[in-house]
Amino acid sequence: MKQRIITAVIGAALFIPIVWLGGLPFTLLVYAMAAIGLFELLRMKGHTIFSVHGAIALLALFVFLTPNQWSIPLMETTGYTKIDLALIAVLLLLIYTVVVKNRYTFEDAAFSIMGVLYIGIGFFYFIETRMDGIEYVIYALLVIWTTDSGAYFTGKKFGKKKLWPDISPNKTIEGFIGGILTAIIFALLFQWIYPISSSYTILVIVTILASIFGQMGDLVESALKRHYNVKDSGDILPGHGGILDRFDSLLFVLPLLHFLHFAG
Repeated sequence: MKQRIITAVIGAALFIPIVWLGGLPFTLLVYAMAAIGLFELLRMKGHTIFSVHGAIALLALFVFLTPNQWSIPLMETTGYTKIDLALIAVLLLLIYTVVVKNRYTFEDAAFSIMGVLYIGIGFFYFIETRMDGIEYVIYALLVIWTTDSGAYFTGKKFGKKKLWPDISPNKTIEGFIGGILTAIIFALLFQWIYPISSSYTILVIVTILASIFGQMGDLVESALKRHYNVKDSGDILPGHGGILDRFDSLLFVLPLLHFLHFAG
């Protein structure tokens, strides 16, 4: 517990100021976290990012993360959109399966591509949401942190019915509901202090959906770890695991906010 607290304090001291600052430093931080996340994901399957196919996947991820405001200069410079470049990466991965005579298979290529999308979508919208305004990032983090805390304490106190025992044995239905209710309470407090929605009703609906998606994001990563028989995605954060362990919920919440047109 002591190690977890120390890591959390140091991490917050480094992370929060850069998020608050925004701009290029924040974008570079997101690129770095996404790269580490891809490294962790590929390692689960026994692959390494320090390989030809790993480098192709990493380049595809970096292209995918390109902020919208950089897309026009990218097209003017290269003549391609970022989707074009991402598709080229897909073709290169498939060609690589032939070059190495199926030592790297079609399934491996599909895993790499899916990994780029899984990580890239969430971190891309992390960048885009920050450009919409720091308040939306604060709201998203608030929903995630209060959901996690509410689910933990409610589950510990009242939890009896298992939510998804085959994937995450410690999570309960009571904790799942408690996490949603806790997120709603704190979102309403945030709205009272700093209004981010035109309607309390809309805020509550979005918060419920965001809380559910955040918990599902956590379960998705738990399913991955269970399938590949690993305890944590990584060990870069002592006591907290890896980047995917800390940002699995965010990868689902931020795209949701974009699709609901809640941010920006």
